[in-house]
Amino acid sequence: MNARTDAGAFAPGLALALAVSLAAVAAEALLTRATGLRIPAIVIALLIGMGLFLVAENRAFTPGLAFAIKKLLRYAIALLGLRIAVSDIVGLGWATAAVVVVSMAATIVSGIWIARAFGRSDAYGALASGATAVCGASAALAIATVLPASRERDADTAFVVLACNALATVAMLAYPLVAAALHFSETRAGILLGATIHDVAQVVGAGYAVSDPSGNIAVIVKLFRVFLLLPVVLAIGWYFAKAGGGTAAARVPVPVFAVVFLILALLNSLLSASPALAGVYAPVKAALGEVSRWGLLIAISALGLGTSAKAILRIGWRHIAVVCLSTLVILFIVLAGQLIQG
Repeated sequence: MNARTDAGAFAPGLALALAVSLAAVAAEALLTRATGLRIPAIVIALLIGMGLFLVAENRAFTPGLAFAIKKLLRYAIALLGLRIAVSDIVGLGWATAAVVVVSMAATIVSGIWIARAFGRSDAYGALASGATAVCGASAALAIATVLPASRERDADTAFVVLACNALATVAMLAYPLVAAALHFSETRAGILLGATIHDVAQVVGAGYAVSDPSGNIAVIVKLFRVFLLLPVVLAIGWYFAKAGGGTAAARVPVPVFAVVFLILALLNSLLSASPALAGVYAPVKAALGEVSRWGLLIAISALGLGTSAKAILRIGWRHIAVVCLSTLVILFIVLAGQLIQG
């Protein structure tokens, strides 16, 4: 099959996913104006896509939807590296970095144990806790690429995306009150919010609701968690590779998109710090940021189009418990770290 034939095969599915994405962006704007409550377009796209599942079952859409989920998604996640400046992360200090790393690792390990305790698979535990530990929807989509293939994987991924967004919205409203009740300084409040809330948008909302300094710190801490997406994906991939074939037979998957993510983060740091190049680089970075945003939106639309609402509704309270308890684990560990540091 040549490139022109490939493009023709992909076109219907990609066009459908793009249409869902455009509808989601429009719906987000309308809902925000009408209610004052911002529901992210990525969540709306997932829901609209699931509503059109029967339409998307037409075989004409299959190649394009598969391309969006398997290829376009990886490109979009790789471009997220351009959001990160290593110098900002270094400025956090070793103590804050240690709290973030320990809380993330403990959340992922405990998430797998919690899943087992509730009769769920290790794969679901890694998916739910990994998304909780890193950055919600984007992390869930990245982690799903290294999980063992199963009939439940797409439905589990869609559910985790929805659950993480719902919990992040609750956290955006509740966690600033927790910080205030514990008399945290602006710095400690920012660290708490950035280290515990799932999605970047809700971190921004919570942080700047406290103060501008808290918001700045919260975003930097959150981006440090995003920066750790590569080791998290590699570690989860290694875990399942080892579990599937023994130590000698295990092949550790190295997702190229995650490596590119790291390279772009380093490149972004170098170019942003160069006075001679910053002016030229800024519009390029902004354009690629939009490419990444729309790539993720189209990929999540494709995921929704390929996910039956019935499959989501069959998910029971045990699935919900794993996500909720993983959320509490990272919150308690970060709180403990903050209180120990005084």
